[in-house]
Amino acid sequence: MNADLSLYLVTDAGIAAAAGHDIVDVVRQATANGVTAVQLREKNASARHFLDTVMRVSHALPNDVALLVNDRVDVFLAARSAGARVAGVHVGQSDLPPDAVRALVGDDAIIGLSASTPEQLTAASGSGVVDYVGIGALHATATKHDAPAPLGHESFARLVAASALPAVAIGGITVADVAALRRSGAAGAAVVSAICSASNPANAARMLRAAWDAA
Repeated sequence: MNADLSLYLVTDAGIAAAAGHDIVDVVRQATANGVTAVQLREKNASARHFLDTVMRVSHALPNDVALLVNDRVDVFLAARSAGARVAGVHVGQSDLPPDAVRALVGDDAIIGLSASTPEQLTAASGSGVVDYVGIGALHATATKHDAPAPLGHESFARLVAASALPAVAIGGITVADVAALRRSGAAGAAVVSAICSASNPANAARMLRAAWDAA
């Protein structure tokens, strides 16, 4: 996998809009100030609207920032076919199984998988097709209604140690969490509200980047 997951933005257009931001502008500001990977997650958008967002974001991203599509393998495929620079997909435990995703997206695409238990991590590493895992929720979060119970830093660190794959933390993460996550062995910190709801997304990204780099 050729992607830097260290500061990983998961988008929420609704949260961004409530803060007065267009999601493409949020992504543009964030990636100009330290975000290294972007996952577009639009649970309530139509396929057509989601595809349009992927296309718009792909044109706004620096070449070294990986763009991942959440859940919707069909949207990823359509965007790639239309010429978007999309790196891969991120799926959950109730989405298409990773081996089916791999058959659809091909060998070069990145596949991420959400996980929250040792059994899920073992299955991910044993699949031979998953490139990284997203472990959460670190804290209680309102951005994902079906999020598992909060892990906290101690349980997260144990799961990272047990994972054979690079692991990104997600779930209510703020600047105050970043140093501990990096010290525990995380490959990155994934944030939603910390950037999407910030009054100044560029400044929020800079602070998160600085905390990761200093850890």
